Amino acid sequence: MQNPSAGSEDVRVRIRRFDHAEGLPLPSYETEGAAGMDVRAAIAAPVTIASGAIARIPTGFAIELPAGFEMQIRPRSGLGTRHGVTLPNSPATIDSDYRGEIVVALINHGPEPFLVEPGMRIAQMVLARVPRALWFEVQELGETKRGAGGFGHTGHA
Repeated sequence: MQNPSAGSEDVRVRIRRFDHAEGLPLPSYETEGAAGMDVRAAIAAPVTIASGAIARIPTGFAIELPAGFEMQIRPRSGLGTRHGVTLPNSPATIDSDYRGEIVVALINHGPEPFLVEPGMRIAQMVLARVPRALWFEVQELGETKRGAGGFGHTGHA
């Protein structure tokens, strides 16, 4: 879906479709306001993911990201809330120098086996800018109210 108001923020990303994804649509934004593009299962036959198991599902494409970007692979909220199916490494990062097929790892936290059908929307991708950190080593850091308080120390529930 094209955004008619899109402008200079659009980023051209090269994508290569593999033969086993013939007929599948490319990742796409399903609504005008969607941040993520839906990704589909490029499988020839259904795959059953047992409760507690992880399956690697191919997407049928590879991408070439510009330097300074990553593609984040995130769970689909409907699969998570209805079936307990999510990503074990969420969000997964596709680096700008990776050229292999994007494969989505799905984990079934639900009590029942989950069936992944060919062409099913299994995850979403979000394009993100990634600035490079330049370390500046110092002897002390600036003070904050939180200080060194770790997990659960922000004072908020």
